[in-house]
Amino acid sequence: MGFPEKFLWGGATAANQCEGAWNVAGKGESICDHLRAGSLKKRRVFDRELVADAYYPSHDAIDFYHHYAEDIALFGEMGFKVFRLSIAWSRIFPNGDDAEPNEEGLAFYDQVFDECLKHGIEPLVTLSHFELPYALVKKYNGFADRQVIDHFVRYTTTVMERYKEKVKYWLTFNEINFATMPFGALNVLGILSDQTEDMMQPVDDPNRRYQALHHAFIASARTVMEGHKINPDFQIGCMLAHMTFYPLTPKPADVLLTQQFDNHMNNFCGDVHVKGKYPYFIRQYFADNDITIDFAAEDAEILKEGTVDFYSFSYYSSNCVTAENGSEMTAGNLMGGAKNPYLEASEWGWQIDPTGLRYTLNKLYDRYEIPLMVVENGLGAEDTVEADGSIQDDYRIDYLRQHVLAMKETLADGVELIGYTMWGCIDLVSAGTGEMKKRYGFIYVDRDNDGNGTLARSKKKSFDWYKQVIASNGEQVEQQ
Repeated sequence: MGFPEKFLWGGATAANQCEGAWNVAGKGESICDHLRAGSLKKRRVFDRELVADAYYPSHDAIDFYHHYAEDIALFGEMGFKVFRLSIAWSRIFPNGDDAEPNEEGLAFYDQVFDECLKHGIEPLVTLSHFELPYALVKKYNGFADRQVIDHFVRYTTTVMERYKEKVKYWLTFNEINFATMPFGALNVLGILSDQTEDMMQPVDDPNRRYQALHHAFIASARTVMEGHKINPDFQIGCMLAHMTFYPLTPKPADVLLTQQFDNHMNNFCGDVHVKGKYPYFIRQYFADNDITIDFAAEDAEILKEGTVDFYSFSYYSSNCVTAENGSEMTAGNLMGGAKNPYLEASEWGWQIDPTGLRYTLNKLYDRYEIPLMVVENGLGAEDTVEADGSIQDDYRIDYLRQHVLAMKETLADGVELIGYTMWGCIDLVSAGTGEMKKRYGFIYVDRDNDGNGTLARSKKKSFDWYKQVIASNGEQVEQQ
């Protein structure tokens, strides 16, 4: 069984990692505009107030704001059916709670969507991709305050109404389960953690974190409900970072701990979005950890009515779980785990596991029985520009080829998979480290870790490979 005729092939980006133009045309500061660059050895620093002469990668990024027509034309040349991008909330409502939206910001995305449609590309829009107006963070501490729900829904309904004839596919929050991790709520929910005297040691407050996550769940559900009123044909999905875990050994303790990790990191948020209710195991987790969530009287009904139309997720790698101490550890998207002795890893220590994608898709479809979309998948690597200007990224082609084949096998299993947007289809700033050298794209951007470079775009070897994959609807995956 092959890919369905209308399978959505494409690529994905995020506003704060590619747009730049951070303070032009009425845009306000976002929380990401306060994150300095870091590296694998030096974590990113969040500045409550911007520091003169510090480097903030989102301020310029790859300047998609001024290059969008060129970039979308390249996506069209590859044959994209869909382009996942996000709207910067602070470009529409600079302070988050403004009386009126910023028309210049609305007009910018009109132009972007028009360019997509000109090339036959469906926009897939993430409404909040690790990004909130910083004024909401200072005034309300982000989603920790219930008032921010109303501000979010006002923003989402504004853009859905504006673009209802141009955009069909929407995602509410990017990788919302990141907020279940200590300090992960910073970008997802805009919470300013308490600080010790050392600014590098934030203090996590689980009660506040899970309360903010609850508010985001309500904001998402209300957005789904209002979106379907604006246009009943809208397809509105959730988006999670799927962290695929295996027990390191068959020991019952490893198997049980793996199940607990999977429930907490993946199934909790998925169940709320798709089933419209909190699962039993998270209620027990709250009881065991003295976490009390304030549910408004209407919240249960909102969650029940605001369930999503499809489930989307990121998948890059897998990790192992063990109850034993002393195991060799490895990295991963958002979190690492015990090293799997049967897998190879990328330059950044992420274990390459295409079979894990098939396993994950089957697991999710069995649990939720709604359409699935892989909206992030790719290989971050240091690319070398050869003397002739070419970039021979065979390692990226091999990674993607294996994952495309895994998706094809999953379709043969009977899973309803409707789309695939490879992450970082054009090189962009890394969310985790703020670096440029960790590249994912089919398109190279001349920009370095310090913000230097011409911003010139050039095709990598993988560009033509992916063009061939799309043209053949996933049938031709070997290099020519």
